Amino acid sequence: MSIPDSIGAGLIVIGAAIGIGRIGGSAVESMARQPELAGKIQVAMIIAAALIEGLGFAALLLG
Repeated sequence: MSIPDSIGAGLIVIGAAIGIGRIGGSAVESMARQPELAGKIQVAMIIAAALIEGLGFAALLLG
């Protein structure tokens, strides 16, 4: 793996981590505001995080 590839892989991982972190933070804030919807919010959060993670893996493989 060359240096530009390593930098690209690092940027991909950082971007995915930021996206998943923002989703998690927003979901926890939403659950605190509306505890009765916690189950639905959690399911939506897990689906969104899985999609971001999948895109991150695909970008790593293509890079």
